[in-house]
Amino acid sequence: MTDFLQLVLSGMATGGIYALAALGFTLLWQAAGTINFAQGEFVMLPAFGMLAFLSLGAPLAVAFALTALLAVVVLGWAFKRALVDPLYKYGMMPIVVATIGLAIALRNGMRAGYSAEAHPFPSLFADKLFNVAGVTVTLGDLGTLVLALVIVFATQAFLARTVTGRAMQAVAQNTESAAVLGIDVPRMIFYTFAINAVLACAAALLVTPTYLAKFDMGESLGTKAFFAAVIGGFNNSRGALLGGLIVGVSENLAAAYISPAYKDAVALVIFMVVILFKPQGLLGRKEERKV
Repeated sequence: MTDFLQLVLSGMATGGIYALAALGFTLLWQAAGTINFAQGEFVMLPAFGMLAFLSLGAPLAVAFALTALLAVVVLGWAFKRALVDPLYKYGMMPIVVATIGLAIALRNGMRAGYSAEAHPFPSLFADKLFNVAGVTVTLGDLGTLVLALVIVFATQAFLARTVTGRAMQAVAQNTESAAVLGIDVPRMIFYTFAINAVLACAAALLVTPTYLAKFDMGESLGTKAFFAAVIGGFNNSRGALLGGLIVGVSENLAAAYISPAYKDAVALVIFMVVILFKPQGLLGRKEERKV
């Protein structure tokens, strides 16, 4: 029983990381009506950005802040202007194809232009262990899970309880009506991409000590995050957390009790079952959008 609980707690920490990346999917969909299949690579790039600042002697907090500012410009504003804006009027499929291509280009560009090797990354948390009722918990696992919970619920509260957050969702639901009501549509959409860029940096800060900074770290992370977003509900930020926890815990248990070879297959099976029987996700809702 102790081993089972340790696997669950470790899986929840991993799931918290998946949830942060999944939150980017749900946020862009809720507030901008966009799907970004380069989301995993949007986590990979800030990881290398922070490493670059750390190599120059910057403390981790400063490296994160500087990387977040750059991410808002590159992964927020530039991504929106250069790729999403020109394709948005043609529907979702061109954006899906373009972001898949972008993901491939970013992975290969990082491998060719920087390094194909994995690079260690400092952890935000000290290397400490806690023993609670016979269950060993690392400070890293506990801190990751707590921060993931805080970020997800803070984002949900922002969208649901602030004027700006409600305006962002109104733009996604019906851009014409939002404009008539006096909402600055371009600004609200930019806010969405900027917030997503900062969330990607936060995910990189938490995931890279475990995954290591490597050119293909975003491939698996992006896939698991997409599974988590769909399982939990693509239009619900709390669904991203639920989906992330389900994926993280299930793959941990599968690796321990079945075989590590089936670790990824379990998440895929859960994803397929949800798609077949509850396509809007466990916490999602049916919706109608008008652009």
